[in-house]
Amino acid sequence: MQTRIQGTVMPVLEVQLDPNDSVFAESGELSWMSSSIQMTTHTQMGGGGGFLGTFKRVIGGGTLFMTEYKAVRTSGEVAFATKVPGHIVPVTLSPGKEYLVHRHGFLCATPQVTIGVGFQRSLGAGVFGGSGFTLQKIGGTGTAWLELSGELIEKQLAPGETLRVHPGHVGAFEGSVSFTITTVPGIRNALFGGDGIFLAALTGPGKIWLQTLPISRLAHQIAEYMPSEGGRGRAGVGGALLGGIVGSLMSRDDK
Repeated sequence: MQTRIQGTVMPVLEVQLDPNDSVFAESGELSWMSSSIQMTTHTQMGGGGGFLGTFKRVIGGGTLFMTEYKAVRTSGEVAFATKVPGHIVPVTLSPGKEYLVHRHGFLCATPQVTIGVGFQRSLGAGVFGGSGFTLQKIGGTGTAWLELSGELIEKQLAPGETLRVHPGHVGAFEGSVSFTITTVPGIRNALFGGDGIFLAALTGPGKIWLQTLPISRLAHQIAEYMPSEGGRGRAGVGGALLGGIVGSLMSRDDK
């Protein structure tokens, strides 16, 4: 098996599979593949343990169904692209070497990799649209590829060193890193600081990956330009204004 990551803003992972090699991903992640690749969709990949493993994967933010891509008789290629601007990060897994990733961070993996829930906590509807905060635990043996949004900042925390991070900026971290949710210090900061109420406290030792484009913030910025129920909002107002100008010009031409 050979892999390469191409692109900058919207990268894609291309996996060259030899005969009998395979990778799996959540349903709907495929970008393109060779005609020699065989697809098999089921619920038992990336979690193991039958129904319980599948349940843990779904609770961790994954999908119910997973798709396996396998080169059967001849070699072939399969590719997975990011959904938002960001980076693709490969991580090597082994017994005792696991990672926790934000709920939409898993891209694909080799067959012996497992996916489950690593952390889950409800932080209220005002923080993540009511979905709370969930981390996936990536374990097992093999290689997994993670999708992190925006620019990527890597930090190596020393034993006992703590970094407090807005939860949306937590991309991934090694299993040796301790993780807790804490509140923003000071009532005035929490109410008027504009940074939310909760922070993630990451304590070393271990490596962490921070992402500069939380999906929740991206969605919030885009929502400002989406038309509301009354057709208003920036997009609705802008469209109405443009329509009025064009209509006015056409009326003058008709006279």
